[in-house]
Amino acid sequence: MSRPGERLIMAFDFGSRRIGVAVGNELLGSASELAPLPCRDGIPDWERVARLIDEWQPALFVVGLPLHMDGSESEMSLRARKFARRLNGRFGRPFEMFDERGSTREAKRIAHEEGHAGNYRQHGVDGIAAELILSQYLSHLEHN
Repeated sequence: MSRPGERLIMAFDFGSRRIGVAVGNELLGSASELAPLPCRDGIPDWERVARLIDEWQPALFVVGLPLHMDGSESEMSLRARKFARRLNGRFGRPFEMFDERGSTREAKRIAHEEGHAGNYRQHGVDGIAAELILSQYLSHLEHN
């Protein structure tokens, strides 16, 4: 396993229909979106998740924590925490929850600038949101 400061990190933007995924390198401070994971009521195809983890070998999972604007937890916060615990239990890697407030709004803004037609249900911005979560997490690490 790599040491803090040199780790490959995999981030997730939890959702009930899709889970956004991004990978990043702590040393470079970079993040890149991957294809989102389709899921049914927040449950992904765990074999597909395992293939991703085998391919990228992340040392840490970062899962976006969807909070209300006042900082209180939501039903989705509880579900995202459950997803993170399942990742940890299945793959034996540590996880951190990271405040994702505003990431979906920002992801939609970025997608719109790139020509997205606005049908987010059919063509989501989950990967962009996961990339933003990871970028913000890496920035947070750099400044602490």
